[in-house]
Parts: sequence; C-alpha cells; structure tokens
Amino acid sequence: MSSAPSKVALFIDGANLYATAKNLGFDVDYKRLLKEFQNRGTLVRAFYYTAIIEDQEYSSIRPLIDWLDYNGFTVVTKATREFIDASGRRKVKGNMDIELAVDAMELADQIDEMVLFSGDGDFRPLVEAVQRHGVRVTVVSSLATQPSMIADELRRQADFFCDVRELQPRIGRDPSERAPSRIARDQAPRFMQRAIGRSGNNDDD
Repeated sequence: MSSAPSKVALFIDGANLYATAKNLGFDVDYKRLLKEFQNRGTLVRAFYYTAIIEDQEYSSIRPLIDWLDYNGFTVVTKATREFIDASGRRKVKGNMDIELAVDAMELADQIDEMVLFSGDGDFRPLVEAVQRHGVRVTVVSSLATQPSMIADELRRQADFFCDVRELQPRIGRDPSERAPSRIARDQAPRFMQRAIGRSGNNDDD
C-alpha cells in the first residue's frame, strides 16, 4: 500500500462558511485554516468562492479577497445580478454553485479527497459525481446552529462530515485580533450575510 500523502483540495463556499462561523460566534482565520489542511496531506488547491457587488465604490469583501489571493488561495468571484421578483421586491443574485462544481469535476481525477465547506443541499449531486471518480468527500458545516446549516441530504451523501464547531479551536481567529482588523467581519457582502440563515442552503435564486 502506498504511503504517499493524500492529495487534498478545498472548496470553500465563502458566504456559507461565513454565515456558519458567525452563527457559532467566531471569525475564521484563513491562514490557520490553510495550515490545518496542509498538515493533513498534500494540498493541491484551496478554492474560495464569493460573489461581489461591482458597482459599489468600496466592496467590504475586497480586503479579504486580496489577502486570500496573495496567500495561497485560488479566489473565484462573480458579479452579483439585481432583479425584481414576482412580488416586486428587489433581489440580488450571487450563486457560485456552477463555478464550484466545474472546478471540482476538473480536479476529480487529480485528488484523493475533496473538502467542501458548505451545507448547501444543492451540492449533493456534485458530491456523488466526485465520489464516482474514487474521491473521498468531507463536508464541513454545522449541526450546532439553529436552524442547522447542513442539509440532511448532503450530510448523508458525504463520506465524512466535520462540524465547524470542532474545527473552531484550530481555524478560529484569536478574539484579540478582531479590533485592528475589519477583514474577519467582512467575509461576505452584506446581502449574503442577511440571506444565509436557513436550512443549510444558501440558494439565492
């Protein structure tokens, strides 16, 4: 049996992870998160997905995106799209599911383990497809929030479920670092911060 380190890729649904950590009362330290998974095997790629509002003079998420881009993450962004729903209400759409799924399928034959940071049930078919390539899938979300951030169908499909609460001591930001830095508080656009709190699904269609 080969003793070569397991080849791992991270796929972080930025808005979903932000909402989960916020509901659990802590900020993610992405430097510590990267180190945590580098220690678990050969980290092939660490993707971070988020939508941004491009027409704003200042985007609150821009400092985080820039930091991630220079510190080992592959950042994938998409401009949000505004529309009016059937009730006449203004809505903002910024779903990154397709981008994440395409990247995961392209890497499936080059990795041993996929770590998906999301509780969105829409990813269940993707997890199943990646597993057919012989890839183990770990889903990172939380059952400890009210309501739960992890969709039941996604948790059942995964090979392993890891609760963010268990990772908190190793990936959480030191509370003393919060004051001088706004980056941790601004990990998602405000519309996404408000939108994600339901049933482990950040579908904003």
